[in-house]
Amino acid sequence: MRRQHQLALLATLGAIAGQAQADANGVKIGVLTDMSGVYSAIGGKGAVTAVQMAVDDFGGQVLGKPIKVVSADHQNKADIGVAKAREWFDTQGVDMVVDLLNSSVGIGVQKLGTEKKRIVINNGSGSTALTNKECSPYGVHYTYDTFALANGTGRAMMKTGARNWFFLTADYAFGQSLEKDTSDVVREMGGKVVGTVRHPLSTSDFSSYLLQAQGSGANVVALANAGADFTNAVKQAREFGIMPKQTVVGMLVFDSDIASLGLATAQGMKYTTAFYWDLNNDTRAFSQRYYKKTGAMPTMVQAGDYSSTMHYLKAVKAAGTVEAGAVMAKMRTTPINDFFARNGKIREDGRMVHDMYLVEVKKPADSKNKWDMLKVMQTIPGAQAFMPLSRSECPLVKKS
Repeated sequence: MRRQHQLALLATLGAIAGQAQADANGVKIGVLTDMSGVYSAIGGKGAVTAVQMAVDDFGGQVLGKPIKVVSADHQNKADIGVAKAREWFDTQGVDMVVDLLNSSVGIGVQKLGTEKKRIVINNGSGSTALTNKECSPYGVHYTYDTFALANGTGRAMMKTGARNWFFLTADYAFGQSLEKDTSDVVREMGGKVVGTVRHPLSTSDFSSYLLQAQGSGANVVALANAGADFTNAVKQAREFGIMPKQTVVGMLVFDSDIASLGLATAQGMKYTTAFYWDLNNDTRAFSQRYYKKTGAMPTMVQAGDYSSTMHYLKAVKAAGTVEAGAVMAKMRTTPINDFFARNGKIREDGRMVHDMYLVEVKKPADSKNKWDMLKVMQTIPGAQAFMPLSRSECPLVKKS
């Protein structure tokens, strides 16, 4: 028992030392992302660029002290991601961690943030567990989640009369959450899930999975995966002749995916997104600046990285401290109005509520250039897009 007390005391002293270092050296932001794997085009180096842009636009300092950005590749492994975040918190004085592509990593680091009393902003993770059973007083789920994706794309496809669904799912927290949330929508609207198959992250050969989908008789083959897994599955589905006999639907799609597939392959595909670079003058202005630095238009994750970093820094300034509780209080009470969101609000469960968009990929003949890819079919108000608090399992949510 004495040994346990000693270990607890050392952990507490380490956290205090890390916070003191942060107070002395200014604000430090850690970008924890996938730099080289299946999700690297979604976040990766582009996420670091977006965060650095926000820091530079803010002025490079806050409360009279410098703002520093550090980054690391979690390799889509939760143990590596949590270990790096622990090192950042305990020895490098990192105040906030952002991006966190991959839900398993995001959940693990958010748990650590609760323990260490540090702010964790998930932009790349999709699992709704982040604002339900795994919610945190220091956690923010900013850009999208699987409930909003299912609510947007799932409902839109059901309205076309596609009743029988087959799921090809990435076998970890994100894919499982997306499959569940979409299945709930399908069944609620009178549809049926006729089959499901799960694949490991970073799968290159989808042939056996696609043969099962082809033989299922489903109207819809729903891809509950993302990044290179999604694009590889779509390309191989076309090679197998699944399209157009069955409708292949991406439940999480990014602009980088459409650029990789090309409009000839992706045309007509509908999906739900939190951001499109060509939405309005504000999105275009930010995206053109980002393009000049990276040679690509930002994904919704990269745009969310910029927006959430800027919101965090404004909260630090308003709170007059980097102390996580005070900063989170300011982040929750301050509306988010920028190129990414209008009247966005962070709820007590950590969910940042904002509008989502149902989009359709253009035909090649309707596109003016490589990045002129989408037409917006519907704006989904935030109150409709995200899970209502009445259904939340977050212990931080007060039930009436």
